[in-house]
Amino acid sequence: MPGIVKSMGLVFGDIGTSPIYTFTAIFLLIEPTPQNVMGILSLIFWTLTILVTVQYTFLAMHLGKKGEGGTIVLKEILLPMLKSGNQIAFVSLISIIGISLFIGDGVITPAISILSAVEGILLIPGFENTAQILLMLIAAVIAICLFAFQARGTEKVAWAFGPVMVVWFAVLAVSGLVALFLAPQVIFAVNPMYAINYLLHNGLAGFLILSSVILCATGGEALYADMGHLGREPIVKAWYLVFIALAINYFGQGAFLIAHPDTQNVLFEMIFSEAKLLYIPFLILSIAATVIASQAMISGIFSIVYQGITTRILPLLRIDYTSPHLRSQIYIDSVNWMLLFAVLLIILVFKSSNNLTHAYGLAVCGTMTITSILIIWILVLRGEILKSLIAGFVFIVTGTFLFSNLHKIPQGGYWSLLIASIPLAIILIYVNGQKRLANSLKPVPLDEFLQKFNALYKSVNRISGSALYFARDFRQIPQYIPRTMFTNNIVYEENIIISIIRTEQPFGVTWGVTRELAKGLSIFEIYLGYMEIVDISTILKDADIDEKTIFYGMEDIVTNHVIWKIFGAIKHLTPSVVQFYRLPSDKIHGVVTRVEM
Repeated sequence: MPGIVKSMGLVFGDIGTSPIYTFTAIFLLIEPTPQNVMGILSLIFWTLTILVTVQYTFLAMHLGKKGEGGTIVLKEILLPMLKSGNQIAFVSLISIIGISLFIGDGVITPAISILSAVEGILLIPGFENTAQILLMLIAAVIAICLFAFQARGTEKVAWAFGPVMVVWFAVLAVSGLVALFLAPQVIFAVNPMYAINYLLHNGLAGFLILSSVILCATGGEALYADMGHLGREPIVKAWYLVFIALAINYFGQGAFLIAHPDTQNVLFEMIFSEAKLLYIPFLILSIAATVIASQAMISGIFSIVYQGITTRILPLLRIDYTSPHLRSQIYIDSVNWMLLFAVLLIILVFKSSNNLTHAYGLAVCGTMTITSILIIWILVLRGEILKSLIAGFVFIVTGTFLFSNLHKIPQGGYWSLLIASIPLAIILIYVNGQKRLANSLKPVPLDEFLQKFNALYKSVNRISGSALYFARDFRQIPQYIPRTMFTNNIVYEENIIISIIRTEQPFGVTWGVTRELAKGLSIFEIYLGYMEIVDISTILKDADIDEKTIFYGMEDIVTNHVIWKIFGAIKHLTPSVVQFYRLPSDKIHGVVTRVEM
C-alpha cells in the first residue's frame, strides 16, 4: 500500500489531471450530441487501455535493466543486439529525438495543467468576469514558486504528494459516479464498436479529433520512465486503481454533458452542480494536483538530462543533490531556469488552456511512437512472436494518433517542436563536436607513452606526493598528460591515471585496485552504472588515495564555423569533469590545449 500511494504522487500526476481539460477541449470542437459523447467516451476508454495499459504496463514494463525504464534504457537494451552500424546510428538518433520530445512535452505540461486548474476560478460566484490576464498572472506566480522551490529539494514535501493524489482520484471517482445517474446508458461506451462507428461516420473530422482524444493519455509514459524509483509492482497496481477512477470520471463527465449540453468547462461545472459548498476546496485540490503533476514532469526531465550526461550525449552540467538520503533527488540549475522561462513564455503566448490544447499532444505522440518502435524491435530480436504482434498493433494505434496530431503544427504544435529542437540541436552539436575533438586530439598509445615516461621518470627531479590525471581509457593517453609531463617536465613521485567507466547497467559502483603500469605510474578504474550518482572524492579516500594535485584537460576551440562556435560556447559554459564530480578546487590544475575546428 505505501508503494501504491507513493506512485500515485510520483507517477500519476500528469495523467491524473488530464480530466480537467480533455473532455472540455474535445467538445469545444464538436457538438455534444449523445452519439458524439458515446463515441468519444469509447475512444477515451480504449486509448487508455491500448496506449497506457497494453503499451506500458504489459509490454514496456517487462523490458528493463535492474528495474529501470525509459527511452535511454530501451536504447541501451537494443544496441548490443544490433549488428549493423546503420541500425545503431538510427536507434541512437530516434532515442535522441524521443528524449527531446519528452522535454518539449515537459514544458507544456505545467503550463496547461496549472492554467486549466486556475481557470476554475471563473465558476466561483462573483469571479465570473475575472480577466484572462489575471488568471495568467496567477498561473505564472504558481509556476515561479514551483520552480524556485526545486533547489530546496522535493523530499521535504514529497511525503504529501501521494496522499493528496489519493484524495484527488477518490474525488474524481465519486464525482463521476454521482454524475453517472444523470445518463447511466453511457456505461455501454466500453463497447469498442461505439469508437469504431464514430470514426467511420465522421471521416476526416473523426480522424482529426484523435489529436484531442490523446490528451487523456498524456503522462502515460511516466509509468515506464519512473519505474526505477518505485519498482514495477506498485506502479502497475496503482495504475489499475487510477484507471478505474479516470474511467468513472470520464463516463460521469459524458453523462453530465448529455444532461447539460451547453456546458463549457465540463469537470468544474459538474463538481459545482454536485456540491457548491465543496467547490472552492475542490478548486484548491485541483491546483495542488496540477502542481504535483508538474513536479513529476520536472523531476522526470532532471532524470532524463542526468542519463543523457552519463551516457555522454549531453554536456556536463552542474548538478546539486538535494537529499542526503535519496541520491536520485537531483537538481540541475540551468535546466530548471530554462524550463521556467519556457513555461512562462508558453503561458504568455497561448493565454488560455483551451488554446494550449492545440499545441499539446504532438510531442506525447512522438515519444509514444518512438517507444513503440524500440519495443517491437527488441521483441522481434528476442523472438517473442505473440508480444511482437501485440506491439505491432499498438504501433499502428500510436502512429494513427501521431498522424492525426500533425494538423496541430500550424495551430501551435510547432511550439512543442521548437522547444524540443533546442535539446536536439545541443545533443547533435555536442556529440559530433566531441567526435571532431577526439580526432583532433589524437591520444597517445600506452606503449609509446610508457617508453617516454620510464626514461623521464629516471632522469628528472620528481615532486613529492601524488598527482591524479583523468582519462576515459588508460590504453589511450589524452594529449594533456604527455604535455604536462614531457613538455613541462612535471612528474610526481606517484602519478595515478583515474578512469571513470560508465557500464551498460543502470546501477552499481565498483572500483579496481590501483595497478602499477610502471614505476611511479599506476591506474585506478571506477565502474559506474549509467544512472549512478556518486561522490568520487569519497571513493578515492576509501581507496587510500591522498592526492596533492589533480590535472585535467581543457580545450580552447578556435573556429570560424558557426556550429563549432556553438560547440565551443557549450564547452566553455559547462563544468569540466573534475568540477562535475566535485573534486577539491584547491588541488585542481587545468591544462589548456588549443584546437582548430
